[in-house]
Amino acid sequence: MDGTRRCNIRPGLRVSIVLKRDQQTGKLTEGIVKDILTNSPVHPHGIKVRLDSGEVGRVKEIFG
Repeated sequence: MDGTRRCNIRPGLRVSIVLKRDQQTGKLTEGIVKDILTNSPVHPHGIKVRLDSGEVGRVKEIFG
């Protein structure tokens, strides 16, 4: 699924995000969505979310 569309993301989904500090390397961090932080329906770099672990980043992959 597409991580750039807000309608594809909801709390409880398992996703991979790229953290701000990892944007240069592209290293992904996996976790469960706690909050959706982006208000717009689409964002070209991925919807920003907060994971259960408290980490914040942009969604690159959705596992469902």
